Amino acid sequence: MATASRTKPSAASFVPEGADLAALRRAAAGCRGCHLYEDATRTVFGEGPEDARVLLVGEQPGDVEDRRGEPFVGPAGRLLDKALAEAGLDRAEAYLTNAVKHFKFTLDARGKRRIHKSPARGEVTACLPWLHAELARVEPDLVVCLGAVAAKAVLGNDFKVTERRGRVERHEGRDVIATIHPSAVLRAPDRDEAYQGFLADLRVVREHLER
Repeated sequence: MATASRTKPSAASFVPEGADLAALRRAAAGCRGCHLYEDATRTVFGEGPEDARVLLVGEQPGDVEDRRGEPFVGPAGRLLDKALAEAGLDRAEAYLTNAVKHFKFTLDARGKRRIHKSPARGEVTACLPWLHAELARVEPDLVVCLGAVAAKAVLGNDFKVTERRGRVERHEGRDVIATIHPSAVLRAPDRDEAYQGFLADLRVVREHLER
């Protein structure tokens, strides 16, 4: 007996063609492209200037971002702000977003605290039309991938941050650099060493933009 084919979840049908960032943000608020919206508080879309020269993309919003509706405003965001400033980069001039726009989590044993859970590949793929729309609208000079999920979303599933971080690569007509996610710095056994490595990668970003 033949089984019916299943359509893979995708946000594609929710993305308005040719829309500016404001219209994309409004449309994303109603996205039902995958199941993650069911438990998240809201869609957390990207923020920043439409003419930003650098676009930073992370994995997904965290607990604080989900509650506030803004990207990179939790502990990892504060560390990112510190590193950007130290590297000579202005967050206000960058566009910040995530590969996945809804917070995926599991509850702790008491059922109260929401604990981050990495998105599955299918969930990342389902959300990619939003990232593609942001990239097409912003047209940054450089894309900065923060962490493995973001790097695989932009550069392909075979990309390994541990092997290729900190160097600018050309991919599908764009300059892209990958580094670790700021949350990885917060989790590192030697936080200072991890931070210095992260900072070194961001300084490569600044140097590239100054060329």
